[in-house]
Formats: sequence, C-alpha cells, structure tokens
Amino acid sequence: MNRKISQTLEFDKIKADLLRHVVTKAGEEQVQQLAPFSQFDKVEASLLETEDAYKILRLRGGIPVAKLENVKPHMKRIEIGAMLNGLELAQIGRMLRTVLDVQRFFEQLRDDDITLHHLYEWYEKLVALPDVTKQIQRAIDEDGYVTDDASVELKGIRQAIRRAEQGVREQLDSILRSNKSKYLSDTIVTMRNDRYVIPVKSEYRSQFGGVVHDQSASGQTVFVEPKQVVELNNKLRQHQISERKEIERILSELSNELMPYRQDILQNSFVLGKLDFANAKAIYGKQLKATVPHVNEENFVELKQARHPLIAEDKVVPNDIIIGEEYQAIVITGPNTGGKTITLKTLGLLQLMGQAGLPLPVDEESTIGVFSQIYADIGDEQSIEQNLSTFSSHMTNIVDILRHLDSKSLVLFDELGAGTDPQEGAALAISILDEVGASGAFVMATTHYPELKVYGYNRPATINASMEFDVDTLSPTYRLLIGVPGRSNAFDISKRLGLNHSVIERAKQIIDGESQDLNDMISDLENQRKMTETEYLEVRHFVDEAEALHHDLKEAYELFFTEREKELSKAKQKANQLVEDAEKEAEKIIQDIRQLQLRSQSESKVKEHELIDAKTQLANLKHEDNHLVKNKVLKKAKAKKQFKVGDDVLVETYGQRGNLVKKVGNHDWQVQLGILKMTVSEDDMTVIAPEKETRVRITGVRSDSGGSRSSVKTQLDLRGKRYEEAVAELDQYIDAALLAGYPQVTIVHGRGTGAIKQGVQEYLRSHSQVKSFAFAPPNQGGDGATIATFR
Repeated sequence: MNRKISQTLEFDKIKADLLRHVVTKAGEEQVQQLAPFSQFDKVEASLLETEDAYKILRLRGGIPVAKLENVKPHMKRIEIGAMLNGLELAQIGRMLRTVLDVQRFFEQLRDDDITLHHLYEWYEKLVALPDVTKQIQRAIDEDGYVTDDASVELKGIRQAIRRAEQGVREQLDSILRSNKSKYLSDTIVTMRNDRYVIPVKSEYRSQFGGVVHDQSASGQTVFVEPKQVVELNNKLRQHQISERKEIERILSELSNELMPYRQDILQNSFVLGKLDFANAKAIYGKQLKATVPHVNEENFVELKQARHPLIAEDKVVPNDIIIGEEYQAIVITGPNTGGKTITLKTLGLLQLMGQAGLPLPVDEESTIGVFSQIYADIGDEQSIEQNLSTFSSHMTNIVDILRHLDSKSLVLFDELGAGTDPQEGAALAISILDEVGASGAFVMATTHYPELKVYGYNRPATINASMEFDVDTLSPTYRLLIGVPGRSNAFDISKRLGLNHSVIERAKQIIDGESQDLNDMISDLENQRKMTETEYLEVRHFVDEAEALHHDLKEAYELFFTEREKELSKAKQKANQLVEDAEKEAEKIIQDIRQLQLRSQSESKVKEHELIDAKTQLANLKHEDNHLVKNKVLKKAKAKKQFKVGDDVLVETYGQRGNLVKKVGNHDWQVQLGILKMTVSEDDMTVIAPEKETRVRITGVRSDSGGSRSSVKTQLDLRGKRYEEAVAELDQYIDAALLAGYPQVTIVHGRGTGAIKQGVQEYLRSHSQVKSFAFAPPNQGGDGATIATFR
C-alpha cells in the first residue's frame, strides 16, 4: 500500500492511538510496522486474530502480558560473549516468567473449551525455560539487584560487610558521643570515596589523625577518616571488592547459561509482542465501540453505520456506505460543509484499518473488500515551492493515479475537476470517471458540477448520492443519501433569509431550463424519500411491537416448559414414593410366600388358593389409571376379543395363567387355574400365547420310609467354614435342593476376605443346572449372600 495514502487519510493517527494500549517493546514494533495487507488470506487471518483477542477480553479481561523491554540488544551482547548486567538479566527474567504465565493462561482457556481461530497457534510457539527462569528469579530481583541467595559465597561476604559496617559505625558513634564532638562541624557520619568519615572543623583536623578525604566548598569543614577506623574501613573495602567480584562472577555465569537459548528467547519476545499487539487491538476496539468486519474477496463493501474513528462519538454522524456489488462508482453532489469529504475519508480510512486487521467503528455484519491499492486526491495540495496552482496539483496527482490503476483499486476523488472553468472541469471529471470505470476500479467522487448528476443516472454501475441538507434550519445533517443527487439550495436559503420574491423568480428564469428541471426532479425525489422514510418508521414501529410480542410469547413458552418440567419432577418424585411403598409391601408379601415355602417342608401342605391369594396381593400393587378403565375405545377393543375353548388366558385379577374350559354365560367362562376351576368374566381376561414348554416343579414335601419330612432348607449358611469344607457342603446342598424341586436357593457366605464368596460363585458358574445367580437384595444380605436360580 502506498505511503501517501496513509498520510492523506491519517492512518498514522490510528497507529498512535493503538500504540497507547501496548505494554511491550516488541508490541510497539508491531504497531510501528503496521500496514494494510493486500492479500485476502493475510487480511482474514489478521482480523480473526483480532476476533480471538476480543473474545479473550470479553471472557477473561485480556491476555496477561506484562510490561516488557526489548531484549534483542541483550541477546546480541550474549552472542558476542559479553556479560549482561543485573537490570538486563532482570528484564529477561521478567519476560521468561511472562511466558510461563501466558502458557498457563492459554492452557486454562483450552481446558474451558474456549475456541479460538489463530491465537492458540501463537501460544504454541512459546518456549518455556523453567530452569533458567528459576535461576534468574533466585539470583536477580525486579530492579536488577543481585540477591543474597545468588550464591553461598555472596551471602557470606554480605554478612561480613554488615559486621564491618557495624564496627566502623560503632567507632565513629563513640567519637560523636565523646568530648571531641566539640571539634566537629556536625555530629553525623557520612561517606567520602566509599569510606566512612566525620565532618571536622578545619582548624581541628589534627585532633583525630587519620586521613582527610574531602573538604567543604568554603574550606571550613574537612571530612576526616579517624585513625582508629582506618583499618576497619580497609577491611570493609576488601569485603566490598570481594562482593563486586562475586557479583560479576554470578552475572557472567547467568549470561553464559542464556547462551544456548538465544533464539528461543528472541522467539518468545516476538510471540509475546504479537499477543500484546492482538490484545491492544481488542482494547482499542472496545474503546472505539468497534466490531470485527467480514471480508469479501470480490470487494463488495458494506459499512453499516460507519463512523470516522478520529471524530468524537458524540459529534460524528454514522452513515451506511455501500459500494461494489450493485455499483462500482458513487458520485456525491451537494453544497460545501455538508460532509462529503469526511464521507470519502471514512470509507478510505476504514478500508485501510480493516485491511490492517483492526476493528472498525461500524455495526455488526459489516463487510470490507481487499484492495491492492487505495488512491486519494483530497484537499488543496497547491505547492508554492513548485509554483503549482490548485488545479495543476490536483491534475498531477490524478495523472499519477490513472497511471497505476487496476481492477483491484479503490479511488477517492474530492471535488473532481474543480479549480478551472466549470464547463471544462465538468467535462474532464466525466472523462476521468470513465477512465477509472474502464479499468474496473472502484471510485467514490464528490463534485459541485450538475452535469455529473446526469452522469450518475446515465452510466451503468454508477449511482448518485448526496449529503442531506435541512432547508428549515439552513444546516447540513451530514447524512449520506445514496440514490439521491444533491441539489442547489440557494433559492430556498435566499427566500428564508428574506430576499425579495421577484429577485428570486428572475434568477430562476435566468438559469438553464434543464438545470431547473433537474432541481425540481431532485426536490421531488427528496419528497418521495421522506414519505418513504415516514412509512418505514411506521412499519418499523409495528415490527418492534411484533418483536416485543414475540419476545413475550417466547418467555411465556419457556415459562410453560419450565413449569411443566417442575410438575413432571414432582410427579416423578411422587411416583418414586409410590414405587418405594409398593416395594415395601411386595417385600412383605414375598416374606409371607417364603413362609409358605417353609411350610412346604412341614407336615401341612401349601394350599393352591393360598398361593393364588398371595399372587393376587402382588397383582393388586399395580394401579390402573381410571381414565383407561373408562375408555370407550378400549372397551370396544376388548369386546372384539374372540375367546374359544382351550385358549390360554391371563386372569388379570389374580395375575395367573389359565386355560378356558367352557363358556358358562354370555360373557363368563370356566377357567382352569392350577388345580382350581373358577368362573371369570371376559372383561377380566386377556388371550395370551400358549407356553412353548411346561416344566413342573415339585414344591410339595417328600416322606422317607420312617414317615419324616425332608430336612433340606431353602438357605445354606457357610459363614465360618473353611474354603474346602464350604465347597464340599455347597455341592451336597445343591444336589439336595435340586431333588427337592426348589426353583431357587440362597447361599449365605458373608463378606470376610471374599474367598468363600468367590468359591461359591465359581461353583455356581460351572454347575450345569444353575440357570443364573446374583447377590441378594440389600434387605436379604446384599453381597453377603448369593441367590441361585435353577433351570
């Protein structure tokens, strides 16, 4: 992009505003080197980085990049073998700590599933140097001071220095408190030539002996190192020299440690500068209330409610600026001070900013193009030194522009053809616009010439535009009206200012008839536009009402579903409670059945009707919905059932399978239920498929020759047995239970070490007559017992 356009459109001022938001020297370099890209992929990538930074700023308050100095000179010195000082090492240490902080920050973003377009790629280029970072942090503080922890030797030396300083001060303090204090100019201890001294009146210098290091400007005071502290000062000085040598050794060692990591440190500095620059773009955009635009490869530009970024928000008038898709040329006509030039600059500057990857002060869903060059001829460029007139300077610039034009260029002409004879100027303006159009470039031009209004109507891909002017207030509104050419307001303004009506009428007769017709046509267009705008506002009002109603309905809809979910939740809780109650009741019935099974081993036999009664109780736990019972459709479906002798049916009242023996009434049948025959209504029966295979289990009792009952129980307790003993007893018990005809048995093995439990389950798994096994329910022992079901 040519340098001149940046100066003309004041792009450098945008960079100066952006510069205030960077905190690193590398970020400053990024801003100073900032220029618009002319490649689509680079523009898109740069804007996506800005969008990433916007998201981070919104969600996390920005990227945590600390204030960092330029470390390039430091790396250059290390490269030639020089030693860095404490401040330089502190700056490198701060940068390396920032690398670790930024890495942790982006890792947290990833853990939180925050998606970014490009900034993760930059984060991955950071190289952490934790060991070197710790070394510098331990040895150097933020201000470059070498700490006591830098080495054991340095710590010992500094302790010796503190003791020596204390000894010197004690000696000097004793002099200050002695009767010799009367010879002093002031009772203080000070330093000269890095040695502790006291101020002595000049005439008494011999009272203390020692060495005179300095005297006051008046000569009345000399600074004396008394003889009793000379040796102590010498020792202190030796310690200080040792300290300096140890510090130099430490700094040299740290500098050598950084030697292998020069490129990594330079890369870290560059990447942090990129992240700082992206952060600055987001902060600048937030301050400007800007958005990130879309990019169009075909250079269709649509800037919605565009504002000039260098004009205060409370003063600038936003405008929709559209060019490229339906028309490639816009001709703006109208009077001066209406905002034509600002509109030109707004389009050009926002396009430059967008191609540089910056956010724009426009509404959402705005679009920019990617132009190879943006040219502008704006303002009075008259040059006294070159003796060029206004027209000549403009024409020189235009000639240069036309020489370099291509189909990917955007051209901005301000007051095209001005500065010469109006008739010739208008003809030149039309010819220049034709030349630009022939090249395929996009152009926005402002002019006063009425001939260009007709040009805007007659030329394809060209449209008129104007800046609105309020005749009532005699002031411009600065609103861009695309599709409506500007008209002269001289007669209206003169009339409102009180010029005689006859003078105005004579003036109208003097001007060309076509010009008057054109002004009348433009006036009519403006009236139609205002009518259309009024209708639009009315429609907009109804749309807003409809949106508000839609919003209310949406809220009501969401409230309905929320309440429905609450009611469903309550119903589920109530159902769960019913199920829990039913389970408790079922558990009680099952215990009763188990007692009946135990009775089967005693003298009395279980009666069939007792089993049916227990099963009926279980069936009664099921609650039928009343509305289903009364449902006429279901009744009709039931009435259509065809029953015949021999059918297998389910008697719903008892929950038992039976077989139809004979019909005993219009809707009643005799049903064989086990050993019982019962009369059952058709409404209480459902035809079911016949059993494929019937297995008869012997659930009664067995008698031995002595007449006693079998002693086989439905539960085996193996707790306290050894493993081999337990498995042997289990084998005998399973055989006995199978002979007794039990459908299932319970083996109590306890928890313990788990050995017997494992042995029981391995045995059951390998037994051919065991259909399945599982731990007992919690109320029957849980995983301390296993229930085995036989085939």
